[in-house]
Amino acid sequence: MTKTNASFNDFSRFNDKVALITGGTSGMGLATARRLLAEGAHVVITGRDDVRLKAALEELDGEDRVLAVRGDVASLTDIDTLTAAIRERYGRLDVVFANAGVASFDDAANVTEAEFDRLVDTNFKGVFFTIQKTLPLLSEGAAIVINASWTLHRGLPGGSLYAATKAAVHNLAHTLAADLGPRGIRVNSVSPGYIATPMYHDNVSDAAEAGVLAAVPSGRLGTADDVADAVAFLASGEASYINGQDLIIDGGLVATASGLTG
Repeated sequence: MTKTNASFNDFSRFNDKVALITGGTSGMGLATARRLLAEGAHVVITGRDDVRLKAALEELDGEDRVLAVRGDVASLTDIDTLTAAIRERYGRLDVVFANAGVASFDDAANVTEAEFDRLVDTNFKGVFFTIQKTLPLLSEGAAIVINASWTLHRGLPGGSLYAATKAAVHNLAHTLAADLGPRGIRVNSVSPGYIATPMYHDNVSDAAEAGVLAAVPSGRLGTADDVADAVAFLASGEASYINGQDLIIDGGLVATASGLTG
C-alpha cells in the first residue's frame, strides 16, 4: 500500500525545494517523488519510456509542481537536455536522488561485453554524469543521495557485475562529499535490500522468494516507501551533519547470517 499525500500534511521539510529524481517512473524513484511532493517540493522525474513517464505524471498529479523529462541517464545528450529543462523551469536544484539503474545477475564467466557496458553505462556512468552536469544548478546546502545496493556490502552469487557498479557509486558518496563539502553540499548513499519493486520481481522468481524472506530477519520484503522515507531523511535538514555515509535499508539482511549463502 502506498502512502497518500494526506499522510504528510504536517510536514514541510521541502517547501519550495526543487528535487530531481532519475528513474522516477516506478518503484523507489516514484515513491520518493510522491514523498517529496507531499512535503512541499517541486519534483522533476526522468524515465526512458514515454508511456511510463506519462503514467507516473498522472499518478503524482502535482499540477504545476511536477516536471517529467524523458531521457536515458546513459546518454550525456539526454542529461544535457534534462539539465536545460530544469534550468529553464526552476533555475536551481536543492535535492538530487540519483536513482536510475538496471540489474543483471549471472556468473562472471557468462558476462558479455555488451552486458558489462549496459550496466556500467547506466549504473555508474549515468550516476556520475547526472551529478556532474547538475552541479552548476545545485544550491548551497543542497543534498545528493545515490541509490546503491546491499550487494556492495555482502557477496551474492551471480551479482559480481551489478555489485561492482553499486560499489562504484557508493564510493562517489565518499569522494564527492569531500569535493563538494566547501559548497555546503552533502552527498550520501542508500543501500536497499530486497525491495518489492518491478525490478525485484523481474529478477527473483516466485520459487526463490521463500529463501529471500528466510534471509531477512524482519521477515518481509522492503517497500518502495521504506526507501523513500530514508531518502527524504538524508535529503532534509534533519540530516545536515550526515555526509559521505551509506544507509542500509534491508531489514537486517547485511548485519546477520540468517539463511543467506555467499
